[in-house]
Amino acid sequence: MRRARAGGSAFATPRGPITNAMAPASLTPSPRTAAVSKRRCAPAFAAAVTRRRRTTCGTSTPSTSGSTTSAADTSAACVTREIFDRIRLTIVKTALAFAALATLPCAPLAALPPPADAPPIAVKAARLLDVKSGRYVDRAVVVVRGEVIEAVGTEVPAGARVIDLGDRTLLPGLIDTHTHVLLQGDATQAEYEEQILKEYPAHRVARAVRALKIALEHGFTGMRDLETEGASYDDVALRDAVNEKVIPGPRLQVAGPALSTTGTYPILHFRPDWKFPVGVQTCDGADGCRRAVREQLSYGTDWVKVYANTGGLHTTPDGYIDSPPNWTREELAAVVSEAHARGSKVAAHATSDTGARIAVEAGVDSIEHGDSIRPELAREMARKGIFLSPTLTVTTYVAEPRAKEGRRIWAEIPKSHARSIANCRRAGVRIAFGTDAGGFPWTEINQAREFEHEVRVGMSPLEAVRSATTVAAELLGLGGKIGVVEKGAWADLVAVPGDPLKDVAVLSRVDFVMKAGEVVRAPVP
Repeated sequence: MRRARAGGSAFATPRGPITNAMAPASLTPSPRTAAVSKRRCAPAFAAAVTRRRRTTCGTSTPSTSGSTTSAADTSAACVTREIFDRIRLTIVKTALAFAALATLPCAPLAALPPPADAPPIAVKAARLLDVKSGRYVDRAVVVVRGEVIEAVGTEVPAGARVIDLGDRTLLPGLIDTHTHVLLQGDATQAEYEEQILKEYPAHRVARAVRALKIALEHGFTGMRDLETEGASYDDVALRDAVNEKVIPGPRLQVAGPALSTTGTYPILHFRPDWKFPVGVQTCDGADGCRRAVREQLSYGTDWVKVYANTGGLHTTPDGYIDSPPNWTREELAAVVSEAHARGSKVAAHATSDTGARIAVEAGVDSIEHGDSIRPELAREMARKGIFLSPTLTVTTYVAEPRAKEGRRIWAEIPKSHARSIANCRRAGVRIAFGTDAGGFPWTEINQAREFEHEVRVGMSPLEAVRSATTVAAELLGLGGKIGVVEKGAWADLVAVPGDPLKDVAVLSRVDFVMKAGEVVRAPVP
C-alpha cells in the first residue's frame, strides 16, 4: 500500500493504490499528521526554495557575454536568490491567510466540526437522482451524521435536524477532473504571458482562493487541478490549505509542474540570452524522467502531468489533428512506470493523434482534451482502462480568438474534437467530466456549462451527469466515496431546481451545496 501524503491516505485502485488527498481528516487520519502540522499552509514552497538553492548555489555561472562569474559574485547571487525565495514564501503564506479571512463572513462556523453528540441532519427533497441506476427516488431523505451519509430513504429519523429543499432534485456533489485554479482565462498568447510573467505570486494565489470558493458554490465538491504554468508547487499548497480548512474549496487532487522534454514546450520563448521560466519541468532520457517524477512526488503531488504533444499542430487529409510527439517511447514509458510504481497516476495533455497514441502506448491513466482520437486508438484506450477528460468548454472558449490570432488550425479543432468523443463513446471509453476551468475565467463561465457541451456532441443527459459523478470518482480512485449518494459515502450533496435528465442546463443553477456534512450554500428563502 502506498504511503499517504499530506492530507490523505491510500486507497486501492485498478492500477494500484493512490493517495486519497481528498479524504476527510476525521475519516482517514494521515500517518504524516505530525509532518503536516509542522508544514501547515505552504509545504511545497519550502521544498521549492530548498531545491532552487541547491541547484543554483555553489557553482560558477556563465554570463551572457561568455565569461564566468566569480565565486564572490555567485555567492552574492545565491544570497539574493535565497532572500527572494524567502520573500516569495512569506508572500504566499500571507496571501492564503488574508484570503481565508476574507471568506469568513460568508460561513463563520464552516471550519468547526459538529460536536460528537450532534443530532443527524436529514436533507429532504422532492426527488433524488440515483446516478448508478438512472432512476429517481421520490420524497427522498438523506441522513447525514458528521461527514458521512448514514442512510438514504424516505423517512426522517427522530431528533434529526431537517433541511427541507422542497421541489428540488438532489444529486451527488459534482467533480471536475481538469482545472487550473491559478489561471484566470487565457484565450490568447498575450493573456497567457500576462499572467505568467507579470502577476505577483500572491496575486495569483489570492485569485485562486476566489476560484476555489466559486467552484464550491457552483456545486463542485471535488476537483483535480492539473498544475499551472509558472506557479511551481502553489497548487499543492492550496490543496493543503483546503484540507486544513484554512480556506474553503472542493476536495482536491493536484499535479506539480507539467513535464516535457527539452525544446518541445513552445510557450514563452524569448531571446536565448534572457532566461525566463518556461512553465514546465523539462526532463530528458529515461533516467532523467524517472528522477523528475520522484522529485515531484516528494513535494506532495497526487498526479504527474505530461505534455504528450504541444507545437506543430496541423490537419491530416482525413480531418484529424496531428503534431510531432514530445517524447521518445522510452522516456514516456519511464514517466508512467515510475509514477505507477510509487502509487501515483499520470495525466497526458494530448491534442493530436500522435500525442494521444504515444501516451496510450505508455499506459497513462487519462488523456486530457483528446482533440484527435481515431476509432482504433479509442478501442485501445477502452481496453487499457484509460479515461478521457474532454474539456469541451475551453475548446469552445479559445477556438475563435486563437484562430483570429493567426493560429488557423483552431478553426478545425472543434470539429475534430467532437468526432474524437464520438469515437470514444462507441468504443466504451470512460469519459470523465473535465472543463479546463482557468483556461476560461472562473468569474465569467460556470464549469457546469460542460454538461451542455457534452450533450451537444451526443452524450445523453444521464451520461453527462455520470461523467461528473461516478466516472470522475473512479478516475480519482474514490469510487463509492464521492460521486454517489449512498450509505457510507462522504456527505457531498447538491440540489437544483428542475430535472437534469430533461434539461442539463439546470446544473448551472445549483442553489444548495453540502460538502463533508457542512452546508456551503443554501437556497435564498
